[in-house]
Amino acid sequence: MKKLTVELLLTGNELLSGDVIDSNSAFIAQQLGLLGLEVTRRVTVKDDLDMLSAEIAHQSKRADILIINGGLGPTVDDMTAHALANAANLPITCHKDAIEHLETWCKKRNYELNDANKKQAMLPQGCRIIANELGSAVGFSLVLNDCLIYTTPGVPRELKTMLRDEIIDDIRQEKHIEHTTDVSRFQVFGLGESTIQEMVNLKFPNWPQDIELGFRAAMPTLEIKLTSHQQSAHDNKPVWMKKLTDLLGAHVVGLGKTSMAQSLLEVLSERNKTVTFAESCTGGLMASQLTAMPGSSAVFEAGFVTYSNKMKSMMIDVSEQTLIEHGAVSREVVLEMLSGALNKSDADYGVAVSGIAGPSGGSEEKPVGLVWIAWGEHNNIQTCALYLPLGRTYFQQYVASAGLDLIKRHILAIEEAPVYLESRKAV
Repeated sequence: MKKLTVELLLTGNELLSGDVIDSNSAFIAQQLGLLGLEVTRRVTVKDDLDMLSAEIAHQSKRADILIINGGLGPTVDDMTAHALANAANLPITCHKDAIEHLETWCKKRNYELNDANKKQAMLPQGCRIIANELGSAVGFSLVLNDCLIYTTPGVPRELKTMLRDEIIDDIRQEKHIEHTTDVSRFQVFGLGESTIQEMVNLKFPNWPQDIELGFRAAMPTLEIKLTSHQQSAHDNKPVWMKKLTDLLGAHVVGLGKTSMAQSLLEVLSERNKTVTFAESCTGGLMASQLTAMPGSSAVFEAGFVTYSNKMKSMMIDVSEQTLIEHGAVSREVVLEMLSGALNKSDADYGVAVSGIAGPSGGSEEKPVGLVWIAWGEHNNIQTCALYLPLGRTYFQQYVASAGLDLIKRHILAIEEAPVYLESRKAV
């Protein structure tokens, strides 16, 4: 069977000016990848009717599938419908189903259907409507020069719903695609791509060729993807998924897109335990990440952002003498920070961090990038010092992730130390 050619056409002056960053094409490519389809060309064109019409005609002669993104709204610079009609030499007519959609959409929101909205129902004659559950503008499709063309809204939320619920299945049926791609993902913290690849090469020299191993770095975690394209590989993949996660052990955060905070929340919830954080250099980032998760109120009552020495003493009882003798970034101080936070919150477990995020404030003895972390529970607190010369934002993200990771390992009684405790160890 001939490999299908897929192209994208993005419309909008704001994309070319940089006012809007294109994220839609990445999502479209990912969804098409599930069908084993690859985008071969992507073009962005300004809001110009003649240019859009010419580009649609040009791409339709080359591609088997063309997805147009943007230009379906009610304003004068939304030109996709007219441009496609021009390219196909079709008249623009008021589409009955599109008008009904607009009337329903406006009624639900107590809006009056005005002439600007009605423009969204003026579509190329004979086109097929694609439902838009979230927005006022329907999508539509038609065939031009044997190319199957789909128009989609520029609003990312609407595009994603339309692709997942309508277009992907439509392409599968229209192009008789039996081939499917299956992607399994999991998240890792504390190991780099090259390290993992070397571990795989040594442990699994017979890694199956029909299961692709891929990596996507997303600071501070790393996403590992196992991709298969045939049913036999789909069936075999869980076996290799388990082998790989067993190899990486506790460095695995969780399956899918599980975050560090979500992983910790699950561990705490299963045990009916609570946690607290005493944060200096991370400014409440650990608490913020945990409370972003549904169900966090059952495991988290309070955190303490004690950025200044004064607040360390006032809020969580860090001794002024300890601060004078050892400085805020020290083992002694994070021990007292954690003890104070545990006492104040009455939580079962806790993490305390104090470091130098930079870009200034360091010294030869305590350079920018140094952080002390304490974690554990009453009468069982551990500490470490890490050196993370990563830039302020990445430093904070890494420290927060390390704190969440270390306390999860502590709760699970994992004896094996994470690699970063040695590789990132402060000298």
